[in-house]
Amino acid sequence: MAVAEGPRGTPRHVACVMDGNGRWAAQRSLPRTAGHEAAEAAVIDTIEAAHGAGVEWLTLYAFSTENWGRPGGEVEFLMRLARRTVRRRALFLHARGIRCRFLGTGDPRIPPALARDMADLTELTRRNRRMTLTIALDHGGRRDIVEAARSLIRGGVPADQVTEHSFAGHLPHPDTPDVDLVIRTSGEQRISNFMLWQVAYAEWIFPGALWPDFRAADFRECLDTYRRRDRRFGGVRAPAASGKGPR
Repeated sequence: MAVAEGPRGTPRHVACVMDGNGRWAAQRSLPRTAGHEAAEAAVIDTIEAAHGAGVEWLTLYAFSTENWGRPGGEVEFLMRLARRTVRRRALFLHARGIRCRFLGTGDPRIPPALARDMADLTELTRRNRRMTLTIALDHGGRRDIVEAARSLIRGGVPADQVTEHSFAGHLPHPDTPDVDLVIRTSGEQRISNFMLWQVAYAEWIFPGALWPDFRAADFRECLDTYRRRDRRFGGVRAPAASGKGPR
C-alpha cells in the first residue's frame, strides 16, 4: 500500500494526540483547567508549523468519547474553552487558507452554542485548500468503525461485496487520507481509541514534552524523524544495487 507524501518526504497527513495538559498543571501546582488553557498556544504553533512545512492534512485529538467521564466541571470548562478558541481563531485559520472540519460532535451533550460555532467555522472555510485541519471532538475510533458497519448493513451491501475500500467510504469524512504520522506528546505510548482505521500503517513518535510546552520546533523535529523512517507497509526494502555486473 503506497501513501502519497508532500514535498521532500513531508507526511501528507499528521495527527496529534495532545496529551499532558493535566500533568503540566500538576507540576506547577495549578488546577487542571490551567493546563487546558495553556494548550492553545501549542495548538496554534502546531498549525502554523504544519502549514509552513507543506502538510496537507492535520488532525488534532481534542476530546474523546471517553472524556465525557471526566468530572463535570472539567468537561464544562473544556466545552467553553473549545467555543472560545473556535470563535477567536476563525479568521486566523481562514486567512491562511485552512479548511476546518470536526470529527465526532454527535453527542447531544455538546452545547448548542458550540455546535453552531463549529458549523459556522466549517462553512466559512469549506472552500479553502491550503491545508485541512480536522478537530476530533467527541471522537472514538471504535464508534466510527461500528457506525460504518451499521451504514453498510442499512445499505443492504452483501457481505462478500464489502472491501476495505468500500468500508472506508462509510467512515466519517471518507475523503481523509490515511494518517502517515501520529505524534503523541508527554511520552505516553497508547493509541487511546484514536482513528483506529486510519492509523493502520502510521508511524508513531512519542516526544517527551507535555502538550502545553510543545512548539513549532518540536513539530519540525518530529517531521525530521519521520523522514528518516523506512516505511515498508508490510513489505521489504529492495536490495541496493552493488554496481557490479552479473556473476
